Amino acid sequence: MSRRSTAALAAAAALLPLTGCVGTTPAPDAHAKPAPGFPYTVDNCGTKTTYTAPPKRVVTMNQHVTEVMLELGLAKSLVGTAYLDDKVLPKYDKKYKAVPVVAKEYPSKETLLAANPDFVYGGYASAFDAKQGRGRDDLAKSGIKSRLNIEYCSDGTTSLDDLYREITEVGRTFGVPDRAQKWIAGARTATAATETRLKGTKPLSVFVYDGGDKTASTAGGVGIGNEMIKRAGGRNVFADLDKPFADATWEQVVARKPEIVVIYDYGTTTVEQKKQRLLTDPALKDVPAIKNKRFAVMPLSDVVLGVRAPAAIEKLAVQLHPELKK
Repeated sequence: MSRRSTAALAAAAALLPLTGCVGTTPAPDAHAKPAPGFPYTVDNCGTKTTYTAPPKRVVTMNQHVTEVMLELGLAKSLVGTAYLDDKVLPKYDKKYKAVPVVAKEYPSKETLLAANPDFVYGGYASAFDAKQGRGRDDLAKSGIKSRLNIEYCSDGTTSLDDLYREITEVGRTFGVPDRAQKWIAGARTATAATETRLKGTKPLSVFVYDGGDKTASTAGGVGIGNEMIKRAGGRNVFADLDKPFADATWEQVVARKPEIVVIYDYGTTTVEQKKQRLLTDPALKDVPAIKNKRFAVMPLSDVVLGVRAPAAIEKLAVQLHPELKK
């Protein structure tokens, strides 16, 4: 099971007290005059927080939320980052390299606190693993505010509207609402253009292969990945699974007869290794996608709730429907 498959479980883990703090964050002055445009109160995944000014010392955990910060011009607020799935986009590279990497994956409690953040922004629920001392309640006790990407606190299907909400709320939290709305306007234009190009095409049945051997880790029906497949002219054969990422049996893959496999590219297992796992499995030989060797490839960072989504939808659409290249 992939780490994203277990992310929702981490969110529900019992909270543990935070001890042995390496750094401390000063408590806000209750009598301080709010900054222009503040106070701002937001309910994020059941955690209600009031900001009297933008956070100044931010640690991001997971690539897609790091890229949200960089896209909104908030690099100077970053004092640390952690957990890349692949490479940041070239346009972010210079600013990203100026930010200290506090851990290759998730930092320990002590390492996180040593960065002395006043705000922690997590992309997956596993970023706030209470068993590791990084629970949101624990951070709050140390005076550290936090945000979880809303893909991992949605009660229903995640849509582009949720992405726009994410960008709106982050922009508002950091006092840059105009930048957020400008990005959203551009995203709406880009996705509308892809929709126009797809008119008249027949949706293809899609099996997402995230990884796995005994079972297949795949995209379920409630994550942004499912929405992106639909908007790219596809139909997710595992849209009935009620998680962003879930495990399916190989028997189910065979029974649902996908026409194309979308491979998520990340980590130490290469795309070619994943292809060979599928192509050499005798049980899959009659699956249309395998028989016809129809594969599409998407970096993991493209298919989560982040600023890559509009361009990623177009990228996937062209792979599902090569005629769009003409």
